[in-house]
Amino acid sequence: MILCRRPFLAIARSRARSLSTAAVAAAVRHGDLAGAEEAFVSTPRKTTATYNCLLAGYARAPGRLADARHLFDRIPTPDVVSYNTLLLCHFASGDADGARRLFASMPVRDVASWNTMVSGLSKSGAVEEAKVVFLAMPVRNSVSWNAMVSGFACSGDMSTAEEWFRNAPEKEDAVLWTAMVSGYMDIGNVVKAIEYFEAMPVRNLVSWNAVVAGYVKNSHADDALRLFRTMVREANVQPNASTLSSVLLGCSNLSALGFGKQIHQWCMKLPLSRNLTVGTSLVSMYCKCGDLSSACILFGEMHTRDVVAWNAMISGYAQHGDGKEAINLFERMKDEGVEPNWITFVVVLTACIHTGLCDFGIQCFEGMQELYGIEPRVDHYSCMVDLLCRAGKLERAVDFIRSMPFEPHPSAYGTLLAACRVYKNLEFAELAAGKLIEKDPQSAGAYVQLANIYAVANQWDDVSRVRRWMKDNTVVKTPGYSWIEIKGVLHEFRSNDRLHPQLYLIHEKLGQLAERMKEMGYVPDLDFVLHDVDETMKVQMLMRHSEKLAIAFGLISTAHGMTLRIFKNLRVCGDCHNAAKVISMIEDREIILRDTTRFHHFRGGHCSCDDYWGLASGSKRIAMGGVGGCSQLCREQPPRAVGYIKIRPSNTVGNVPSYPGPPLPVFKINGADPATKQWLDDAGELAFHSSVMRLKLLGANEGSRRSSKSILKAT
Repeated sequence: MILCRRPFLAIARSRARSLSTAAVAAAVRHGDLAGAEEAFVSTPRKTTATYNCLLAGYARAPGRLADARHLFDRIPTPDVVSYNTLLLCHFASGDADGARRLFASMPVRDVASWNTMVSGLSKSGAVEEAKVVFLAMPVRNSVSWNAMVSGFACSGDMSTAEEWFRNAPEKEDAVLWTAMVSGYMDIGNVVKAIEYFEAMPVRNLVSWNAVVAGYVKNSHADDALRLFRTMVREANVQPNASTLSSVLLGCSNLSALGFGKQIHQWCMKLPLSRNLTVGTSLVSMYCKCGDLSSACILFGEMHTRDVVAWNAMISGYAQHGDGKEAINLFERMKDEGVEPNWITFVVVLTACIHTGLCDFGIQCFEGMQELYGIEPRVDHYSCMVDLLCRAGKLERAVDFIRSMPFEPHPSAYGTLLAACRVYKNLEFAELAAGKLIEKDPQSAGAYVQLANIYAVANQWDDVSRVRRWMKDNTVVKTPGYSWIEIKGVLHEFRSNDRLHPQLYLIHEKLGQLAERMKEMGYVPDLDFVLHDVDETMKVQMLMRHSEKLAIAFGLISTAHGMTLRIFKNLRVCGDCHNAAKVISMIEDREIILRDTTRFHHFRGGHCSCDDYWGLASGSKRIAMGGVGGCSQLCREQPPRAVGYIKIRPSNTVGNVPSYPGPPLPVFKINGADPATKQWLDDAGELAFHSSVMRLKLLGANEGSRRSSKSILKAT
C-alpha cells in the first residue's frame, strides 16, 4: 500500500514545487520583488527554476547585484539560464567588467548568452566590442542583429545603424525597425524617424511608444497627442504605463489640462490607474497645468509612493509658490522613510527661492552632503545663486559663483543678470552679460536683459549700441507669447496682437477694465515699457501685452466665476502682474498665470507669490523634479496645434491674416512704424534682430576665491 502511494506523493510534491515557482514568477512579472522574495523563502524545496525566477527579478531592479550574486552562489546546480540571468544583473547594475568575467567563466554558452553580451555591451556604450562578440558568435539570430542595430542607434551613429539594418536577414522584425525609429528620434531627426515608422511592415506597442516619446522629446507634443488618439481609436493598440507617461508629459508641455483630464478619466477604466509610474505622471501633469488641488488629491490617493512621486508633488508646491507646504511635505517624506535624492534637494531649494527662505535653503545645501552624502551638482549651485540674488546679496552671489568647483552653468549668470535689473547694478550686469555671451554668443537673452537694464537707467545710447551689436550678428530673440485653452481650443496672443478674430471684443473688454482699474487706484508701471516714447504711448503699449490680451479673452469667453489659466513662454511682465491682481478683484475670478519660473495665483487682489517674484531666473533650471527629474517648467516656444485645434484668423488678405473688426491704430515710435523698427514685443522687452556685443569679459579673480560654504556662512 505504501509502495502504491509513492508515485502520488512524488506527483503532489512536484506540483507543489511548480506552484511555488509559479508564485515567484508571477510576483516578478508584476514588479513585486518583495513578494517574490517572500514566495521564494516560503518554498520548502527549491529547484534551479525557482532560483532563476528570483534572479530575473533582481535583473529588473538595478542596484541589486550583490543580492543576485549571493543568490546565484546558493544555487546547487546552476544551469545556463542561471548564468544568463546573472549576466543581465551585471549589465543592469552597470558592471560591464563583471559581466565580461562571468561570460569568460561560463561552462556552457547558448545563443542567449552571446546575445546578452552583445546587447549589454551595446547599451553600455562599448559598441565596437559588441561587434567583436557578434562576429565571434557561432550562431546568430534576429535578436543578435537587433542588438547591434540598437547599439549603433543608441550611440548616435545612424549611418552605421543604417548599414547593419540593410544587412539584417529578417526585415519583418518590429524590434529592428523600432531601433531605427528610436535612434533617429534621439538625434532629433523626426522626419526620418517617421519615414521608418510609416514603412514598418509590423508595428507593436513598443513601436508606437517610441514615436510618442520621440515626439514629446523633440517638442512635438501636439503630434504625440494626435498619434496617441490614432493608436487607441484606429490602430486599436492598448497603451501601457510607458505610453501614458509620455502622453501626460506632452500634456504638461502644452499646458493641455483638458486633454490631461481625459487621459486621467480613461486611466480610471484600466488596471493602470493604480500603476505608480502613471500615478506620478498624473500628479506631475496636474501640477504643471495649474491644477494643484487635483494633484494633491491624486497624490493622497496613491497606495505606494517612491521618491519620484514625492519629488513630483514637492515640485508642484514649489512651482506654485507654496514653499512652506513643499518643505512640510519634504519633512513628511523623510518621516515615512523615503530617502531623498539629488532632485529632491533641487525642488526644495526651488521652494525656498520662491518664498524667500534663504536660511533654510542654505541649511539644505550644506546638509545634503553632510547628512545624505549627496554631492551638490550644478543645479544646486544655480539654485543657491538664485536664493542669494533674491535676498539682495549680489556681491555674495558673485563670490559664490566664482567659488564653484566647476564651470558655472549659464543659469547662474542669467539669474545674476535678472537681479541686476531689479537692484540696478550695472557693474555686475555687464559681468553677467559678458559671461553669458562668451558661453553662447547666439543667445539673445543676455543682450535683451542688458538692454533692458540700460533702458531703465535711461541710457538710450547704450540700448541702441546693444541693438546694433545684435543686428550685426543676426541673433534672433525668442518672441513672447501667452496662451489660454478655451473649450479644447488653444488661443495664442502676442503683444499688440492683430490676428485674433475676436480682437475687437478683446480690446473693448480691456478698455472697460482700464477704466475700472484706474478707479481702484491702479497706476501703470511705465518702467516695463523699455522704449523711448511718450507716456501716453507707453500706457497703450502696456495694455496690449500678451498676458492682458489672454486674460481679457478668457473673461469674455468663460462663465462668471470660472478660473482662468494663462501660460507664458517668458517671464511675466511686472505691470501685467500688478494688473492681474486688480482684475482678479474687479471680476471676482481666480487667475492662474504660469511663466518660466513659477505659477502665480491671483485672487481677490492678491497673488500667491506675495509679490516675491521679481527676480525670475535668467535661465531655466536644469532639473525641475518632474517625472524622471528633468522636465522643464515651461516651453521656450509657444505651442502649436494641440491635437485639437489652434485658433486662426477667419479671413486673410493674401498671406497676411486680418481680423473681422474695425481697424486698430498703428502706433509710431520715434517716427517709424513698429514693423520697420521690429522691436516692439512682449513684456516691454526689445524684439529686434540681435547680435554679439563687445563687452569686456570680466573673469573671476583667482586670488580671491573662497569655498562656497564659507561664502554661505558669511551671509
